[in-house]
Amino acid sequence: MRALLLALLLACGALPAAAHKPSDAYLTLRPAGAEIVARWDIALRDLDLALGLDADGDGAITWGELRARQGEIAALAGSRLGVTGDGAACLPGPTTLRTTTHGDGGYAVLLFALRCPAVPARIAVTYRLFAELDPSHRGLLAVVRPGGTGSAVLDPAAPPQAFPLADDAGAGAAFLQFLAEGVVHILTGFDHLFFVAVLLLPAMLRREHGAWVPVDRFSDGLVETLKVLSAFSLAHAITVALAALQIVQPPSRFIESAIALTISLAALDLIRPFLGRRRWVVAGAFGLIHGFGFAGALGPLDLPALQLVVALVGFNLGVEAGQVMLALLMLPAGFALRRRAVYARLVLPLGSALAVAAGGLWFVARAFDWPAAGLGLLPL
Repeated sequence: MRALLLALLLACGALPAAAHKPSDAYLTLRPAGAEIVARWDIALRDLDLALGLDADGDGAITWGELRARQGEIAALAGSRLGVTGDGAACLPGPTTLRTTTHGDGGYAVLLFALRCPAVPARIAVTYRLFAELDPSHRGLLAVVRPGGTGSAVLDPAAPPQAFPLADDAGAGAAFLQFLAEGVVHILTGFDHLFFVAVLLLPAMLRREHGAWVPVDRFSDGLVETLKVLSAFSLAHAITVALAALQIVQPPSRFIESAIALTISLAALDLIRPFLGRRRWVVAGAFGLIHGFGFAGALGPLDLPALQLVVALVGFNLGVEAGQVMLALLMLPAGFALRRRAVYARLVLPLGSALAVAAGGLWFVARAFDWPAAGLGLLPL
């Protein structure tokens, strides 16, 4: 037992404990004749990682520390953003620095204008912010045009993205981008993956008289899985919309800590049931919490109603697609192994214990800002 516990701790030590909220920035471009007015919100934590803004090392970035590095911040941002109008470079002017707060913390706000050689009919955006530091970083772009607002997800590794300024074309492309972002978000979110995996672990088993027994038919396990994942999906879709519409915005640290706790509770229920027999109810209740975590990937999207709906639907469908991918891997394997004693007696309890330990470590790291350096975990 001691060896098993040690193995679990070492396995958890290989998992990142960073908060689920990914590295994002929010860029708004408003073309006005030959000029494009820009606002760029960049997380202070990301700028600190790139430039070391916290001069006194007290863990807080003051306005004085930020303002003292304004030139470096503007130079870093300017070197990572390129905008062209009809193929000709639009050159940035002086930058004004402000600050704001979003749900996950403080942000530097860069205000500047880009001057194009002539009034463009189409602009293209090249985005490379933090490409060397964080491959998962994304920029959420809104282009406010006369015909409507366009939106896109900017990937530092992707080629330039073009936007016509005369109409509102491109809604389909924006939908596909947010769809892909939803898939990436869940497949790279270790905490959400753990939770969905916990939901799927007993999919081809049922509990009778305090023990796990195999289902007779694949369809039996599939029906239960559909109920569980549908409840989880519907619940997190509701809270994603509430957060994106800025109706309900709980603190990011509270949500990320609660997400970690749901992993431990759901996994512990597989070892010693205490949450009730209707697992879909538990999945739905916990899905409400996870939805606020998913919403962090969309951030404060300042989009008109139609574009916001496109983004929300695309992102949610992408999350569902990621869950289906995981289910397609786990369900056939679970069905093939369901009658083997090793599955119910070893795989299920061992996997559950790993999830309990991982969720517990994530919870402590997030709730109490514990770096857990001795276990090789990343600080919050």
